Amino acid sequence: MLRRNLPQVLCLGLMLVLAVNLLLLFHTKETVQKLIQRGLHEEPHRPPPERDEIVMDRLAHLEVVMQQLKEDMKLAVKQQANVQDTLKRVKDEVHPAPKTVPHNVVKTKKPQAPKKLFPDSALFQRWGEDLPEAEQRKAQDLFHRFGYNVYLSNQLPLDRSLPDTRDSRCLQKTYPSQLPSLSVILIFMDEALSVIQRAITSIINRTPLWLLKEIILVDDFSSNGELKIPLNEKIEFYNQMYPGLLKIIRHAERKGLAHARNTGWKAASADVVVILDAHVEVNVGWAEPILARIQEDRTVIISPVFDNVRFDTFQLLKYEVAVDGFNWQLWCRYDFVPQTWIDLGDVTAPVRSPSIMGILAANRLFLGEIGALDDGMLVYGGENVELSLRVWQCGGKIEILPCSRVAHVERHHKPYALDLSPFLKRNALRVAETWMDEYKHMVYLAWNLPLQNSGIDYGDISSKRMLQEKLKCKSFDWYLKNVYPVLKPIPIHDIVGYGRMKNSLDKGICLDRGPVTNNIPIMYACHELGSQYVYYRLTGEFYVGSLVAEVHSDDLCLTDPGHREEPTLEQCSKAAQNKLHIYWDFKQGGAMVNRDTHRCLEIRREPSGTYVPVLQTCTAQVWEIQYTLGNLSQTNVL
Repeated sequence: MLRRNLPQVLCLGLMLVLAVNLLLLFHTKETVQKLIQRGLHEEPHRPPPERDEIVMDRLAHLEVVMQQLKEDMKLAVKQQANVQDTLKRVKDEVHPAPKTVPHNVVKTKKPQAPKKLFPDSALFQRWGEDLPEAEQRKAQDLFHRFGYNVYLSNQLPLDRSLPDTRDSRCLQKTYPSQLPSLSVILIFMDEALSVIQRAITSIINRTPLWLLKEIILVDDFSSNGELKIPLNEKIEFYNQMYPGLLKIIRHAERKGLAHARNTGWKAASADVVVILDAHVEVNVGWAEPILARIQEDRTVIISPVFDNVRFDTFQLLKYEVAVDGFNWQLWCRYDFVPQTWIDLGDVTAPVRSPSIMGILAANRLFLGEIGALDDGMLVYGGENVELSLRVWQCGGKIEILPCSRVAHVERHHKPYALDLSPFLKRNALRVAETWMDEYKHMVYLAWNLPLQNSGIDYGDISSKRMLQEKLKCKSFDWYLKNVYPVLKPIPIHDIVGYGRMKNSLDKGICLDRGPVTNNIPIMYACHELGSQYVYYRLTGEFYVGSLVAEVHSDDLCLTDPGHREEPTLEQCSKAAQNKLHIYWDFKQGGAMVNRDTHRCLEIRREPSGTYVPVLQTCTAQVWEIQYTLGNLSQTNVL
């Protein structure tokens, strides 16, 4: 059906383009004004700009639409040709030239689906079922390079529709007719060109043009060839329709995410700056709530609500409203909205948030007054938490706006760095040393680093100290009590040892949390991941696994059930309620003895050659923990 109707569709499209071109060529501006004027009253919340300016904006936008239609029709013709070639190739493979057979013999051969070349690839779990083998290779290569489905993105329209994910009550809100001007900053490094174009197109089409002052692209030293001359040509095309709207700044070397965002902020000139990733699509009505709220309060930093564009199918999945938080490693996470917001009974109201995810909107001057983003943060990670703490502690606030929606492509993997942990650790320590005061030890514990002499250079923070003095910033203790009471610290004097635990029988293996679906600890080859982090508390509990950051959640305690030789891991509060035995006596280089059962945690070699932890009568086995604390200082390091 599509193949039969395509010529008619193309013909209608070309006729539409011709008609609009004739309209623009032969009609006077006054005549066109009359034709367009009816539509001016259909869009609410307009400021009162000059009518000629509105008309010319609409004509310019209409011309872009026509040009885009031409490009889409070219793409459709190309895709149709590709489909025809693919069908012919498949047909030739499945039905080769017929051989002479007796007339009374009927042979049928069922078409075979292409062989799956990458059955274990995340890209092909929900997509690409009938993709030919050569196209599978192309799609997989692009997926490996970019972390999302570039093959599919290149075939999707740039101006595609998105479901309106706002609550219906958002559509009833009204905004002032006069709003601040807007600079949109798009940060990228080796994105796909089609993804960047789709972001630009969505911003132009879904932002009132009299509010949108500029779109600033910041290229953090991309190596992708299509982001050089081809991107320049696309920018030139947009600027023919919207003179001066798009600007691009290219770094001569890799600067990192925070520095790139600052580059865009410094170049911006509008009242409000919105800093976005380049792999986004803004949704309808996204800008007005942001501009109106910042006009009310210049000290508020805004985040829209994110929806998820799947990395494989590019389908949009609606996310519910949540606030942005973090754990003690400073990894972002979503937290539940506060009860105080629920009690308001207004789903359109701003929601106070402890942090932001990185995409943000702010009064341009206020962002500068509080120090913008920290240029000392390297590559990726922690820069959003650093800014969040600085905003809250130094006189600002952070809010999520339920009526502003931005669709964000969540990569399957980040191709620009195979191992981000060195940068994440380093940046986390920089945040801790700058803003967390006496609670900074929690970041060291969470990353399993010694409290002194960590060997990590987190850079010069003297300028941030001066900023704290200048702005009279509040303490991190104030932040915990007034902004983020859900975040759960452990007093440093309550930790007497932490890190990996090794048994004297084999120091190449460590106590491990084991599979998440199980509650049985294991012994496993020693590594640097959180499943082998152990924390021995002064009260006698052994936490196994990464520290839990939430007040209403529990760490996992090592227990002796008392009736079997397998130890278990149970949530500490539930284990205590169920009278499981969670208290242990331990000294560095000694046995681990349960206080109630008097059995020892030891390891036993299985016939397979592996070791398993067991509870038994104590023998000569001893344990060592990676770091021990005395007087808040490190006393022993394995």
